[in-house]
Amino acid sequence: MRVSFAKAADIPADFWKWPHIDPAKEWADKLTGRLTVETGFLDKLEQLRAAVDRPLIITSGYRTPEHNRLEPDHTSDGAHTLALAADIKVYGAHALELVAAALELGFTGIGISQNGDQAARFIHVDLAPDRDQAPRPWIWSY
Repeated sequence: MRVSFAKAADIPADFWKWPHIDPAKEWADKLTGRLTVETGFLDKLEQLRAAVDRPLIITSGYRTPEHNRLEPDHTSDGAHTLALAADIKVYGAHALELVAAALELGFTGIGISQNGDQAARFIHVDLAPDRDQAPRPWIWSY
């Protein structure tokens, strides 16, 4: 089920069932505050968190199409714009553990950014559909 909100404060208290994901800080678009929720994807993120048994810090969840176009090498219709992707701050052995768990849980897209400053490293996970320019399953590096 896909549901959109103008801002996190508009989410009914009985709707948000993902205790380890902060809708305002982690899921809402960083530029506009708008958010779209794909409930099956957030369920899968909670499963991923349980599998690695540690907090997952989401640095980028939902992005509006306009925001996504501002990201390097992104289009307006990426997995983040469909509420089907998250970038998770992680590095080292924890990154390997996260990738293994994501593969086991059936995430169809995994992007790995593990170069440079540890604070900037992340793993992208998504459940984007198969497309000509992005066949699934797919793993890549940034």
